[in-house]
Amino acid sequence: MTEQTPEDQGRHPQSSDPASWPPPGPATYPGTASGGPQSYAPGAPPYAGFPTPAEEPEFPSHPHPEPLPYHLMLRNWTYVWWKPFAGLGLLLVLFLAVQFLVAGAFFVIAAFRAGSFLENLEGLSDLSTITPEFLLLLNLSLGAMILATWVTIRVVHRMRPRWLTSVAPKMRWRFFWVCVGLSVVALLAQTGVSLVLPGNQEMDLDGGVNEFTVTTAALALTVLLTTPFQAAGEEFLFRGYLMQAIGSLLGFRSDRWVQFMAKWTALLVTSFLFALAHGAQNFPLFFDRFMFGMIAGWLILHTGGLEVGIAMHILNNFLAFGFALTVGDIGESLNVSEISWWNIPLTLTQSVVYALLVVLVARRMGIENRTRPTVAEVRRELAPTAV
Repeated sequence: MTEQTPEDQGRHPQSSDPASWPPPGPATYPGTASGGPQSYAPGAPPYAGFPTPAEEPEFPSHPHPEPLPYHLMLRNWTYVWWKPFAGLGLLLVLFLAVQFLVAGAFFVIAAFRAGSFLENLEGLSDLSTITPEFLLLLNLSLGAMILATWVTIRVVHRMRPRWLTSVAPKMRWRFFWVCVGLSVVALLAQTGVSLVLPGNQEMDLDGGVNEFTVTTAALALTVLLTTPFQAAGEEFLFRGYLMQAIGSLLGFRSDRWVQFMAKWTALLVTSFLFALAHGAQNFPLFFDRFMFGMIAGWLILHTGGLEVGIAMHILNNFLAFGFALTVGDIGESLNVSEISWWNIPLTLTQSVVYALLVVLVARRMGIENRTRPTVAEVRRELAPTAV
């Protein structure tokens, strides 16, 4: 019979009968004082006796606890007061990244063109003579703001990008095309008023029609294909995310005066920034753009989506570029810095007629201006939970 060491006695029973074996002592784990596990590594299976891992909270599929207007839609189940600031910071970073890419594209084009690199670069950046390349990069850089706002609302607010488009949440295409038609009617009303107002120099056609060249064709094609994205990018930026960020930040209570302040502060600030972003301008031109932003923003809040602003913005830019390519100069159109006070009645005529028509048509079409869960979502939220 072999003699057992103390270590062997601690591991092996002295009797061969399992029933007489003593119960095992508590297992010790590294880093614990009591011998029991305090936690387990992420990804380890939750064996009996181990604590269950912290799970992500499950939020309803509809992101809002109650119906909300467009400017408060960022106040979802995951809303925290600092998120609008974080979103604005991310949006600024993405905007600067786009400008860096545009600058790089200018350098590449200048390098591959025949002639001096510096002369090519100067020619591309000369705002007095707009080239098709410059207009293309300008429109694409502004159109990229659509993707920038989508990334921001997805990463920061954990919402699908479609919630920036409307309360539906989607692009309500039928309503959008109706708004395009209403924009044409408003434009015709503006043209009628311009015929009886003095001091209107934009309609001076004494110089005749411009000569149609290859450059003109390239500019026209660029306008046709990229201007809708440029206009939509500005709407998603100013009257989309900025409107929702400011409105959600200030709409912290359901009191009537708080809601009134949140709505009109969002309108005023976004309209001011929209006008300011267009560069150097005299006061009539600034006021003209500011009023466009105010009326477009009010219509967006009234209809609960960007369709109404995008439609009018696209048509206005098509008109400005088309007029410049036909009888004017596209460089002057992009770099206009002053207008007469007589332009204000024209802008107000177009905007007011457009607003009245949109309000009537939206009411007739039953356009919603608050978020509402679908029937399927309501049934899913109200379904009994298995226990």
